[in-house]
Amino acid sequence: MSTHEDHRPGARRPRRADVARLAGVSPATVSFVLNRTAGQTISDETRQRVLQAVAELDYRPNRAAQGLRQGRSATIGFVSHDVDFGVFAASAIKGAHEASLRHGNLLLLVNTGASNRQAAQLVADLLDRQVDALIFAAVGTKSVVLPDDARRVPTILLNCFVPDDSVPSILPDEVRGGREATQALLDLGHRDIAYLTGAVSAWATKSRLRGFREALRGAGLDPRNHTVMAGNYHADSGYELARKLLRRGPRPTAIMCGNDRMAVGAILALLEAGVRVPEDVSVMGYDDQFQLAAEIHPALSTVRLPYDVMGRLAAEQLAAGEPAVGNGRTLVHCPLVLRDSTAAPVGGPTQV
Repeated sequence: MSTHEDHRPGARRPRRADVARLAGVSPATVSFVLNRTAGQTISDETRQRVLQAVAELDYRPNRAAQGLRQGRSATIGFVSHDVDFGVFAASAIKGAHEASLRHGNLLLLVNTGASNRQAAQLVADLLDRQVDALIFAAVGTKSVVLPDDARRVPTILLNCFVPDDSVPSILPDEVRGGREATQALLDLGHRDIAYLTGAVSAWATKSRLRGFREALRGAGLDPRNHTVMAGNYHADSGYELARKLLRRGPRPTAIMCGNDRMAVGAILALLEAGVRVPEDVSVMGYDDQFQLAAEIHPALSTVRLPYDVMGRLAAEQLAAGEPAVGNGRTLVHCPLVLRDSTAAPVGGPTQV
């Protein structure tokens, strides 16, 4: 037999038996080597012969046939429950995809268009295609209606949850993120910190605001003495709120913003008013999911939403065969990213 298989279009795909003949072993031994079967003693010399034959023949196991024998498809369904695949979803998908590949799994992506009816239909379609597990993801952390069929296979909720926490979920630790962002400003010496939040009804807004207040109380400050104004997570909201803040009286030495978009709007309003950032007022964002945070001037201090880490964690847990989180929520740290938009207040700490 030739040591190299014919790979012209239409040529027969190398089979396990071809690898066995070239390596001088049985087909079962090829399976033991490739599947790393526990309890089978294979000499290093034999293992190397098999792997060399696999490389020479460019042999790839038939995943479909393996799935039929093993009762699994090596496929994870990724359901994005949003209007479209946005920047945030892309980051989570990237993390899940990389982890899945490491474990020999493929990721099958669908998008529900934020429709519960469409979600139910797509989950049913994925199960018809014999996916082994599901990742059900949302953009903007929130409670979701999980299709009943999703409970037929191991399922992890990503950036969303069900009200009774009966399905494991992976969420960003927004309370800690809000607390650490505020603490970073306190550590710089700021004592008059305003907060331009995102939409008041959002889970993330409530959690980050809780962290903001916890940090203030930890520094001996009364949160009621700090201005909090609600926006909508868009740049024009940050712009208008910052202008309103400047008109209200003595300006704060630092401003927390609901996200990076609002922070960009706030910085624009401050600069238009002749207020320097960070010399006169420090500005803190939240997200770090867009290049603009690092590329604007001054580069924006912010908190990174770890969607890539969350996606990777979900896929790793599903690949392990049983989600380590069990029921309930796993919170993932949102790291602080300090850049040029924050600095110590001129003249040192101010008193509220």
